[in-house]
Amino acid sequence: MSELRFCLADVAGVRLAVSPANETVMSMWALADPVRYAVHLPWIDRARATLRRPEVATRVRPLVELTLPRRWLPDFLTPAARPNARMTEQLDQIAATPPAVVVQDLLATTPRGPLGPFGRALLTDPVGLLPRLVDAVRVWHDEAIAPDWPRMRALLDADVAYRAAQLAEGGAGRLFEQLHPSLRWLGDRVVSDDPFERDFDLRGRGLALNPGVFTDRRVLWNLLEDSLPAGVYPVRAVGTLWEAAGPPPGDPLARVIGPGRAALLHLLDTATTTTDLARLAAMSAGNVSQHLAALHAAGLVTRSRQGRHVLYRNTDAARVLLRASGG
Repeated sequence: MSELRFCLADVAGVRLAVSPANETVMSMWALADPVRYAVHLPWIDRARATLRRPEVATRVRPLVELTLPRRWLPDFLTPAARPNARMTEQLDQIAATPPAVVVQDLLATTPRGPLGPFGRALLTDPVGLLPRLVDAVRVWHDEAIAPDWPRMRALLDADVAYRAAQLAEGGAGRLFEQLHPSLRWLGDRVVSDDPFERDFDLRGRGLALNPGVFTDRRVLWNLLEDSLPAGVYPVRAVGTLWEAAGPPPGDPLARVIGPGRAALLHLLDTATTTTDLARLAAMSAGNVSQHLAALHAAGLVTRSRQGRHVLYRNTDAARVLLRASGG
């Protein structure tokens, strides 16, 4: 069991953000244990084919070694994300990790298993070998994560919007009580039911919270003294991430409002961007925008802005229509 102790400045410093670096690094767990991460099998099949390419496998090997299952991740590989953080910014954060922090984080992982060859070499030469690790993260993101990032990002952004509303309406207590079943809010601390026995004082540094596509069973913390405090929690509705939804054959709703608009309603159980809708529905972005404008005017979809993105989602009226038509 771990405890995170808050002062007033820490409560005020709770922030929510999406971390592309976290998703890139933690996606390796799904490759290593596809049974546990069966919800991601459509992505795993594509990613494994990518990793079998020799030019990718060679460059990504350092990341594979440092993300073995049932091991602690070095905190510097999953830096606390700021709102609207770009992958290039997070790669720069990782590259700027002081050598002493690299060594400290690597040593903190060893109770869960010995380091492999690259880990041992990085321990003795962090300055010389950290760029190779940063390159591995960059290559894996570009090859395996970036093609599906709009879909992942839409799900993560929707979760951030949902949690931000909880924070605004009920404060930090409501946010933490509902963030994950393993967490309890005790007024000045969060108690986390995990196996690591940590007692950690945030000391006015606040806490970054990131939803995670590849985080499945509990909240994962960055709590080493030289790390910015952060937690990665399982994203909501992850089971919808890889669905190829659309109107079923003979859909009665499609005959009423048209097949294009019906297809979008079938895709909008989770808040989604126009770009992702266009890809999922195999339509042009302009066509999707026209349909969304009509659906919004009819009160069937809502829209909200999250950072640079506008997210669309079904209203209750749309859900009634889908249920009535058997969708």
